[in-house]
Amino acid sequence: MITLNPTDRIFLSAPHMGGAELSLIQDVFATNWVSPAGPMLTQFEEDLSKLTGLTHVAALSSGTAALHLALRLSGVASGDEVWGSTMTFMGGVAPILYVDANPVFIDIEGDQFLIDLDLLEGELIRAEKNNQLPKVVITTDLYGHVVDGSRVRRLADRYGFVWISDAAEAVGAYRDGRHAGKGADFVILSFNGNKIITTSGGGALASDNGRQIERAKFLATQAREPAAHYEHETYGYNYRLSGVCAAIGVGQLKVIEDRVAARRNIHETYRRLLSHVPGLSFSSEPSGMRANRWLTTVQIDPSQTGFSREEARLALEVENIESRPFWKPMHMQPVFEEARVVGGCVAEKAFERGLCLPSGSAMTQQQVEQVVAVLDRLGRK
Repeated sequence: MITLNPTDRIFLSAPHMGGAELSLIQDVFATNWVSPAGPMLTQFEEDLSKLTGLTHVAALSSGTAALHLALRLSGVASGDEVWGSTMTFMGGVAPILYVDANPVFIDIEGDQFLIDLDLLEGELIRAEKNNQLPKVVITTDLYGHVVDGSRVRRLADRYGFVWISDAAEAVGAYRDGRHAGKGADFVILSFNGNKIITTSGGGALASDNGRQIERAKFLATQAREPAAHYEHETYGYNYRLSGVCAAIGVGQLKVIEDRVAARRNIHETYRRLLSHVPGLSFSSEPSGMRANRWLTTVQIDPSQTGFSREEARLALEVENIESRPFWKPMHMQPVFEEARVVGGCVAEKAFERGLCLPSGSAMTQQQVEQVVAVLDRLGRK
């Protein structure tokens, strides 16, 4: 039986440096470009453009800041409807409230936990008949799975909404040969400490519309007009990424493919070693999708396993292993109790049964086997 060192915690998704970051930070200090400007910030944006295939990028302080800017640039006004998946992180919907819009939450499909496009299309048909089409639709590439972008683009063109792709969890993920978010009007990226690559904290707004990204950079630097004094014709934000954080990002992008490969390997190891446990189901990967497997997720059917998601989480915690339930659907959150929801039952069931397993790219084979041993033991009771 495997014995864990109680002081050696296995984290859900710890940062994983590649080795070049420190020297790049030292370059920033040597040139004194530590502020949210300078060559390292430009380099990070150019490298992100190469990775994603999106021609214009603004590096920002967070993915949430990127979404806020995207909503403002989309012309969202008070009372407009913004639709999105109910299963997402709070930062992926909170900016809807910043711009005083009305969120509408759409249920997910039950395998990759992405917005149910059949449900979305049906609701768009209904909304068009009632002259109630949304201003914006936000798709969320949850846990590194990638939505069918070609279909979303067709829907956006047909019904006239702005498509914002929240690819915060899908950096390095692809579908049909295109990076997550490609084809959207705006793409949200995140480099928070737990993401597949990190800048410690940070994000980016990307688009093939250069004019909009230049406007985003302007708004992200307090909307200062080109004058010797501080002149403002509108209000802006302090949302730009620092040169120090950008240096970390440049270093992290050098190893992005290794990080994706490591997480995909961890996912396959979990799947292989737990395949004998009845009632455990892992998300599939449709033809054309290359998920980055940011987090390996498992759904636990207690009628077959003999244990629940929460029992599994607590058993792992006893062994000093961090795991986490799926994102709680937004329509179940008290702050959104008055928001409209379309469907919701699939997301509720996924939340009840879903568990995110430790997936950090620095995990060793032994650590993966330690996680497996706990779940295997539960299944044999």
